[in-house]
Amino acid sequence: MVGAGGIGCELLKTLVLSGFKDIHIIDMDTIEVSNLNRQFLFRQSHVGKSKAKVACDAVLRFRPHVSIVPYHANVKDSQFNVDFFRQFHVVLNGLDNLDARRHVNRLCLASGVPLIESGTTGFLGQVTVHVKGKTECYECQPKPAPKTYPVCTITSTPSKFVHCIVWAKDLLFTKLFGDKNQENDLNVRSSDASSSSQQTENVFDFRNKEDNTCYGRRIFDHVFGYNIDRALSNEDTWKNRNKPRPIYFKDVFPDEIIHQNGNQSIGKNSGSVSGMASLGLKNPQDVWSLRENATVFFEALELLFSTREKEIGSLTFDKDDQLAVEFVTAAANIRASSFGIPLHSLFEAKGIAGNIVHAVATTNAIIAGLIVIEAIKVLQNDIKSYRMTYCLEHPSRNILVMPVEPFEPNKSCYVCSEMPLTLEINPYRSKLKDIVDKVVKAKLGMNLPMIMHGSSLLYEAGDDLAEDEVAHYETNLEKILSELPCPVIGGTILTVEDLQQELKCSVNIKHREEFDEEKEPDGLILLGWTQPVAAPVDEQPSHENNGVKMTSADDDVIVASPQPGGKKKKRKLSDESGDPNETKLKRRTEGDDEEEVIML
Repeated sequence: MVGAGGIGCELLKTLVLSGFKDIHIIDMDTIEVSNLNRQFLFRQSHVGKSKAKVACDAVLRFRPHVSIVPYHANVKDSQFNVDFFRQFHVVLNGLDNLDARRHVNRLCLASGVPLIESGTTGFLGQVTVHVKGKTECYECQPKPAPKTYPVCTITSTPSKFVHCIVWAKDLLFTKLFGDKNQENDLNVRSSDASSSSQQTENVFDFRNKEDNTCYGRRIFDHVFGYNIDRALSNEDTWKNRNKPRPIYFKDVFPDEIIHQNGNQSIGKNSGSVSGMASLGLKNPQDVWSLRENATVFFEALELLFSTREKEIGSLTFDKDDQLAVEFVTAAANIRASSFGIPLHSLFEAKGIAGNIVHAVATTNAIIAGLIVIEAIKVLQNDIKSYRMTYCLEHPSRNILVMPVEPFEPNKSCYVCSEMPLTLEINPYRSKLKDIVDKVVKAKLGMNLPMIMHGSSLLYEAGDDLAEDEVAHYETNLEKILSELPCPVIGGTILTVEDLQQELKCSVNIKHREEFDEEKEPDGLILLGWTQPVAAPVDEQPSHENNGVKMTSADDDVIVASPQPGGKKKKRKLSDESGDPNETKLKRRTEGDDEEEVIML
């Protein structure tokens, strides 16, 4: 088992009650308070402890003779290699992210061990069986990119609350608490709110010169006041739009006085680790006023700086980090108020920021039962009975569970069929680092990649490299592709390999001069899979929030939504012929807002 969360708790219980007696569980997470309403093996006293170990102990109380080995670790750790996976008869996934799913899929392919994938989101769920050479692998169908928004919309003309959330989470939070040196569209050259003189210093660097209170006020006036005033100076932008209003500290707190010692009477900060708690705001479903949002903004900022001092400069937003969620909610609401967008509660903001559709324990239980049914078929080698099963409501057929025969392997899959990929890129402007970060790691999901041009090794990652090798590869990363010791230009074929995953693929380089900055922000395009059919607008899932596709707060992923019609040839193991009465099945996957459309 990989994953001991919402699905994992139900799955472990169902496995031992079904007669499975030798089980290993891998999960890197610890138990959160928010898990307790559906992950029933955990109690309040277990908060902060290993999910895998606590789940194991809980099940052994009512099935003491079962052998369960828990691992509080990341499945991508080197100890869980191909040889580790070869010792098992079947692998069951209950994961919550695309990266780990792809990694397990590749290890199962390399070891020849069947994989059963699963996921839920709200009342919907699915279970799929993946057997090397007999059914499609998890990556046979390409996963569309996560929902993104144009940079100009986020930074200049937001019209939805989700735009404000993305701005607060990916720009402001990162700029304040993450890497300050990264490029970030926050207009960091500032003029003081009380002066018309232009300052040449970066407003985010002032924290080295003043206390957190004054620094927080300067940031507030800069991003909610000065930047809006600056945007309003371009009158053409607002000819057909409602003009935003700048919000300065003095507008929200006209009676507050900043004392000489830097203190002010905005927040109480009585040793709490929650801005809400220290301010007496108890209900996360309340919508705060502008003043309350501003107060939470200052309180959360102060607490983040005072309690996370050692982490400042490397923090990233986490939907399970209460302070981070409070700060992002408050910042997004202040910006929303400026642009005339309705304010949202912390509960709603957390759902949007974390792409959450809240999990349902009953769905997890149904999916866990279906996983065990398929696992038994795998152990019996009953290939003809394998099913991909979707948990959904189909009113016209009056059914909740829909089984379909698995797809055959996709001959265009670069993972299980070694189909070459094509990378469109400008090799005279792009660096090797762009290929490693944006393609090999981000798109191909390799952890310890090695890149070769013929017999020349351009890049390699691993803990066993000598210092001079590491220095050599780091130097290569910063070089333009065409200027590498072995130049990479149009027509070059690169071999990319991950020894941990035992995966190798070829990448054909195709020279492309220009890219659309808005539509192709990475400055490159990776081609290779047979692309999925795009879903018509009227067939989009109904559980979207402000245009963002949501995924479960749990482990989870996926979801099917069958629609009538569709006349494309279905790919089934036992039937090569088309069916004029096929059902179009939309398969949602991942906590990365992914969606596929498959014709059944």
